[in-house]
Amino acid sequence: MDWFKTLDKELDIIIENALREDVGDGDHSSLACIPADEIGKAQLICKDNGVVAGVEFAKITFAKVDPTLKVNIFKKDGEKVQYGDVILTVEGSSLSILKAERLVLNVIQRMSAVATKTNKYVQLLQGTGTQILDTRKTTPGIRALEKWAVKIGGGENHRFGLYDMIMLKDNHIDFAGGVSAAINKTKKYLAANNKDLKIVVEARSLDEIAEIMTHTGIFRILIDNFSVEDTKKAVHLIGDYCATESSGGINETTIRDYALCGVNYISSGALTHSVSNMDFSLKAM
Repeated sequence: MDWFKTLDKELDIIIENALREDVGDGDHSSLACIPADEIGKAQLICKDNGVVAGVEFAKITFAKVDPTLKVNIFKKDGEKVQYGDVILTVEGSSLSILKAERLVLNVIQRMSAVATKTNKYVQLLQGTGTQILDTRKTTPGIRALEKWAVKIGGGENHRFGLYDMIMLKDNHIDFAGGVSAAINKTKKYLAANNKDLKIVVEARSLDEIAEIMTHTGIFRILIDNFSVEDTKKAVHLIGDYCATESSGGINETTIRDYALCGVNYISSGALTHSVSNMDFSLKAM
């Protein structure tokens, strides 16, 4: 399932809810001191260094708040930016610009942080053939934005939610009564419900990998919390049976070592749950 096909719907929900939360029954600070017909212009300035993401979101948000606002973009999503760069300018109703300001800033700061961290991991993986994946460890309500930012940063998206891929993790396996029981029950469920979903199975040991490999139809084995040496053994054992993914405590220091084991993917929750927002400001001109 390509969740990006539903991105427009996700963005509508995010923007509507964010404006409801922020504006309520009116931006009374602006309404109190700015005439309704006043026209203004502002520029979005980067006050940090990294990869910018959220520019298209800003354009969409300004248009939804007020279709008459004119936006000129100088830095596109995915471009490297540095302190002092002007990302875009927006011109039109001053009240509309102020209404959209905080949402635009909050999102571009968060998305740029995610894109920047992702891009750093991508650079660390250069030449290995391993791709970086995000996870479901995202901020509730804005998963679409954070996964979009991962793509902008050069990473790949794992499943979007619980509905678009089967992922049998340790708790599923333990609750189901073991690896084989979980896989067999899953196949019966998919057949009974006419579902065609890829199956990823987490392995906690080489013995579990060997058990997984007695089954057909597995899309990927998640080699979870293995040491580098055991990951090498796991990749050798799996061979061309299916794709491989490493996860669990992998950081900037160790990521390349795991990639050099030959895994196809490395998934990292840190792309989205452990970033510090980049700094941007929207200033009147």
